[in-house]
Amino acid sequence: MRIDISFLPALAAAFMLVFARIGAMVMLLPGLGESNIPVRVKLAIAVMLTFIILPLHRNAYTIDLQSMAALLVLMLREIVIGIVLGATARVTLSALQVAGSVIAQQMGLGFVTSVDPTQGQQGILIGNFLTMLGVTMLFATDSHHLVIAALNDSYKIFAPGEILASGDVASLATRAFAAAFKIGLQLSAPFLVFGLVFNLGLGVLARLMPQMQVYFVGVPLSIIAGFLILAVVIAAMMGSFLDYFGDVMHDLMPR
Repeated sequence: MRIDISFLPALAAAFMLVFARIGAMVMLLPGLGESNIPVRVKLAIAVMLTFIILPLHRNAYTIDLQSMAALLVLMLREIVIGIVLGATARVTLSALQVAGSVIAQQMGLGFVTSVDPTQGQQGILIGNFLTMLGVTMLFATDSHHLVIAALNDSYKIFAPGEILASGDVASLATRAFAAAFKIGLQLSAPFLVFGLVFNLGLGVLARLMPQMQVYFVGVPLSIIAGFLILAVVIAAMMGSFLDYFGDVMHDLMPR
């Protein structure tokens, strides 16, 4: 009995190329690529996804095992594609940090910071809360499945071996950053209106009653009123964010 194992080197090379794309993406994904997630957990998730994706797209790779330079260039290209996909998903989450910063400034809590568990650095407290809530909502609503679907469909947009369209990548990055900033401001729109009206009211009050300590009265009122508004609009805010995240992921899927 003779067993042919000549396909193993090509299969191993295809596995490493698929793992390069998936691993780079997983390291940046919201909820999975956080600094407090153990590296072994990230690697386990990346390997599991590689075993799932490999049979679907193994034939898309044309591998020349005689040329190590061509193989390294192909792997570098796969890593860049994974970084682009993961960074796009990561940028969408930054919309909540933008919204949280604006909300904190309008409430008078812009100076209150804490460690952001998703970044491992200091961040605005309200922004950290919204970011953690956003990650929780993504998993609770199974929106992370859209990320896996976008990863699978990325082989149609960024086919292995083809020249990476730098113009399309730059356009995708520009649109992602612009959309994140726009959505962040839209989510915080009620607080922008509140801040404008509240500060105008304080200005009028200060002119009418110069002897009154407006600052010591206004700061507690702005914090209390801000939290009341947050409690009222937070459901609509997170619903809008989930719709925005879904739209971004669908843009990565060819129609």
